[in-house]
Amino acid sequence: MTTTERTAASFFLPSDEPLGLITADGAPVADAALEMPADDVLLRLHRAMVSGRRFDAQATALTKQGRLAVYPSARGQEAGEIGSILALRPQDWLFPTYRDSMAVVARGVDPVEVLTLLRGDWHCGYDPYQTNVAPQCTPLATNTLHAVGFAHAAKTKGEDTVALVLLGDGATSEGDTHEALNFAAVWQSPVVFLVQNNCYAISVPLSKQTAAPSLAHKGVGYGMPSVLVDGNDAAAVHAVVEQAVARAAAGGGPTLIEALTYRIESHTNADDASRYRDRAEVEAWLTRDPIARLERYLTDRGLLDDAAREEIAARAETEAASLRERMNVDTVLDPADLFRHVYAEPTAALRRQAEDLTAELSFGAEE
Repeated sequence: MTTTERTAASFFLPSDEPLGLITADGAPVADAALEMPADDVLLRLHRAMVSGRRFDAQATALTKQGRLAVYPSARGQEAGEIGSILALRPQDWLFPTYRDSMAVVARGVDPVEVLTLLRGDWHCGYDPYQTNVAPQCTPLATNTLHAVGFAHAAKTKGEDTVALVLLGDGATSEGDTHEALNFAAVWQSPVVFLVQNNCYAISVPLSKQTAAPSLAHKGVGYGMPSVLVDGNDAAAVHAVVEQAVARAAAGGGPTLIEALTYRIESHTNADDASRYRDRAEVEAWLTRDPIARLERYLTDRGLLDDAAREEIAARAETEAASLRERMNVDTVLDPADLFRHVYAEPTAALRRQAEDLTAELSFGAEE
């Protein structure tokens, strides 16, 4: 980034309206400021979103059946989840939140391992290094600092790695996000911040969180370019994130992206969204469905027909059936796991606790 660019406000400011490539009714946006992804990418986006929504529905059902302790649905946010993930390169890293299970699955993590955290077995049920996916973050915004630290270390070591960190609108109200954005901009770290603004932080609407014109405008104060994109347009999200990743990889520093979307379901299965929002509001957003939008565009282009849609739906159903079957197997728990992976070398106190527990369990077994 040149000195001239860093002092030009226009370089940092997002557009007044969200950038898009495909309208809500499936038509191409006229005079779009973004380049449409290739046809094969659009087809991959569609397939992955269909699978992601079916996974999300299955996880919700498993929660109602008592197989999960809690599940935060991402229905309606498929474009942000999938559009961003498919824009990453193999060597890049994802830093997700608790609502980004769909994104983690799309990155290649086994769905059962993804849901292990929400079942209560392990904090992270997968090996982060196998797919370059950090543990899902439950506390708001802590993953933003993790991503910046990781990306800064990669840059220092001369590695070609970009970190994509996902966060919600509520996380932008946390101090951790402020610190992460500031450090990333000062260090010019290769990080892409994607805020999936789904309009509510649990029950708190965006209007009670900030008076800024958009969350994307916050990037100006930190000295990083910001983008406002239609978060229900998978093609646009993919294009924007791909640009930001390429810029970061080339040494251009971080980007703040706000993807304007909506959380169709409640915050989690423990929440009653009808207490703080009207059904009419939800129904209005249902007309902007990201899957239906891309499906109409692909159909009009002659890239998707009934046979292909049926095949994609059948595959998603097969994946859901496999998840359901494997999640219905009771987990074999080992009490000794309480003491594993706490320290690389267990402390004396930890060893004593483990020995005490083993003795107590042995005593109970003898009775």
